[in-house]
Amino acid sequence: QAVVDFERLSEHAAAFRGHDVGFCCLGTTRAKAGADGFVRVDRDYVAQAAELARAGGCKHFVLQSSQGANQRSPFLYLRVKGEVENLVQAVGFDRCTILRPAVLLCKRQESRPAEWMAQQFLGVVARVFPTAYSVPVETVARAMVATVLQPSKGKVEVLENGDIHKLGKA
Repeated sequence: QAVVDFERLSEHAAAFRGHDVGFCCLGTTRAKAGADGFVRVDRDYVAQAAELARAGGCKHFVLQSSQGANQRSPFLYLRVKGEVENLVQAVGFDRCTILRPAVLLCKRQESRPAEWMAQQFLGVVARVFPTAYSVPVETVARAMVATVLQPSKGKVEVLENGDIHKLGKA
């Protein structure tokens, strides 16, 4: 494990060397970091980490993004996720896998009342429509690992929420 200062990420290039596969789940919230901070973490830090990983020899980069990611979205969150997807693809990995999970079902240390309410509601909905609106974080993690173990389906592969559920259970 290497602890890095994301404000000085280029000074930590050695931490990104010698890895065949890179996994990125980095992100924050607008509420926690403000709009500028959100863009810096979710787009800029991720893109820079991808560049350092590629320069360090990484062949396959696996990025957790978001359902609905679109660089043309009027919504900041979805627009930034779409922008970072494009930036990571442009780095030129031999293989790039992008996962677009729906609402992540997990227990957090910090309090997010609106998210907690959504998770409670979606937990009930998930019993009827298990792959439609949410996904447990454990399923996303299993899908991220499984995609590395499977043969490539092309230079760039985008896995939507239903795909994540299937792969995460394989």
